[in-house]
Amino acid sequence: MKQVTIVIPDRDANLSSISGTFQILTRANQYWQRLGNEPMIEVRIAGFVKEVKLEDGFFSVYPVNIKDIKKTDLVIIPAILYDYDTVIQKNKELIDWVKEQYDNGAEIATICTGAFLLASTGLLDGQSCSIHWNTASAFKQRFPNIGIHTDRLITVGPRIYTNGGAFSFLNLVLFLVEKFFDRETAIHCSKIFQIDIERTSQSPFSVFQPQKNHGDELVSKAQTYIEENLSEKISFEDLASQLAISRRNFDRRFVKAVGNTPMEYLQRVKIEVAKRLLEKERTTVFEVMYEVGYSDDKAFREVFKKLTGLSPLDYKARYNKQPVAV
Repeated sequence: MKQVTIVIPDRDANLSSISGTFQILTRANQYWQRLGNEPMIEVRIAGFVKEVKLEDGFFSVYPVNIKDIKKTDLVIIPAILYDYDTVIQKNKELIDWVKEQYDNGAEIATICTGAFLLASTGLLDGQSCSIHWNTASAFKQRFPNIGIHTDRLITVGPRIYTNGGAFSFLNLVLFLVEKFFDRETAIHCSKIFQIDIERTSQSPFSVFQPQKNHGDELVSKAQTYIEENLSEKISFEDLASQLAISRRNFDRRFVKAVGNTPMEYLQRVKIEVAKRLLEKERTTVFEVMYEVGYSDDKAFREVFKKLTGLSPLDYKARYNKQPVAV
């Protein structure tokens, strides 16, 4: 029987990612046994603290003593909230325990910002992970050597699984159910808990948040120019010349400050504006396309789908309450 340990950090853990994970795994085990099988897993909630108050003190969790767990097969790290540096500082002992379990053969799964704790073990160095799009900048500042996927719900590494976040952790748990049990059990859980088992991307939910606190005045001027001239054909050669810098150095400074090339930044800003127009306005896809400076329908649709995972028409149908116009 596999041992599964949901760890409880000291301070600011996300309750839903703890209770939801526990409920789905427990239900999977019950279904597995009803089919005539022996129990597949034993799930424990454990930590170095006797009690953790969550959600402004409305809920308390009483984990078992993690020191009594010498070996586990799967460690699940729930999401943590907001003050990442403080949480990391207060959980040095837990971080060391997770690293030790991995070294002893355990698999590790993180939910959303639980990746901050996993990254602190060093196990993600030189690798990549999925994390909620809203925390990607904070993660990158602390762990610049770890790649980030804000488009994927789940990433799979050597015995390490990470998740984009919020309630998409439900898809990570279904992934773990299928891995530890089988596809049939995962489908059963998806039906019982009404989770879309085929969902693979968080792109339709992401909001592009430009990096503005980088301190490079020249890049800030370029960002402002791009944002104010979306409907125009922008030449980055001309923009670099206006800013009295070579195109090569302009690109280098832009990527260093913002994390995107100038063209990537332009595309992301255009698509973010297009998304807002499709969500709120009684406009056609073609009108939105022209509004954000695209004249090529195919190019607009390709970039839109690349960044959101949906076609413009599908996006409008999903998020705009007005009748869909084409």
